[in-house]
Parts: sequence; structure tokens; C-alpha cells
Amino acid sequence: MSSGEITKATQYFTFTLGQEDFALEIAKVREVLDYTTITKVPRMPEYLRGVINLRGNVVPVIDLRLKLGMSAIQKTVDTCIVIVEIEMDGEIMQMGALADSVKEVIDLDPAQIAPAPRIGTKLKNEFIKGMGKQDEKFLIILDIDRILTANEYTAAQIIENNSETDSEIMLSENAA
Repeated sequence: MSSGEITKATQYFTFTLGQEDFALEIAKVREVLDYTTITKVPRMPEYLRGVINLRGNVVPVIDLRLKLGMSAIQKTVDTCIVIVEIEMDGEIMQMGALADSVKEVIDLDPAQIAPAPRIGTKLKNEFIKGMGKQDEKFLIILDIDRILTANEYTAAQIIENNSETDSEIMLSENAA
């Protein structure tokens, strides 16, 4: 990731996972939802928690903590689903990401952003766009487009669509 790409965005949405503070480019964040029922999808990786119905659209939800190699999110009153737009194969798609809590939207000057560290982090570096410095604390700036691969996203949608078709068949059989 070139430093030129990082300096384009100056506003970041901040949230917590465990004891760490993370940030996403504000342009990627669509909305924040209270935690809601997530429909489990069979045969998916553990970090893909399932799907939600967002105004008629099937949206996969991932546990960011699991995807980043941390322990699973424990639901609390602050747990929420951050709806983000990701670019995958040239298309813009929505995805939900579980977060322990949301913080605020902040401005970061390009001078406050350093490249991702090459060593010394428990997180997978391919997901890290850079490290932002706010006061005396660091924020891990995630590259949300790289969190979920195209195959994982498509698999969640196909399986959920099949589940909906099966449900419709069952409903019509029960009505007969």
C-alpha cells in the first residue's frame, strides 16, 4: 500500500475490538446497527457469523475479532454491527462487521499516519492499511476491502439464497 493511497482519506470511523482501537475510512462506512439476530449459515468459516436482512438485502456479518486472529466477540450492550461497503471484483457490496463498541469519527492528518508495521503485531498485516496516531494512542487502520475474500462473500450469499428458496418451498407445501 503506498502512502499516497493512505493520505487520500482524512476522516476515519473509530471502534474497538478487545482492548485495541481500530479505524476505517469514513467513506466505507454506511451505518451502525444495534446488535440483532444473525442467521447462521452452514459450512462457513467460524469468523463468518451469518447473515442479516438489511431492508430486504442479504448482508453477511463477520466477527472482525476472529478474522483478525483475536478471541470471538462477547455480546454486550455496546456490541454493534458496522455496515460497510467493500469493493470486490469491481463491484460494491455491503458487509456487516461486528465491533465491541463504536467510538467517534476523527480527522487524521497524513503526517499522523504511518505504514503498517512489518513485525511485532498479532494481527495479519494484509488487512492493515496503516497506523494512525491520535494523541498518545495508536489506531490500527484496516483495509476493509481485504477482510473478506470474494469466495467467502459469494458463498454466504448463495447458501442464504438457497435457504430462502427452501423456506419458500416448505411454506407452500404446508399451505397445500
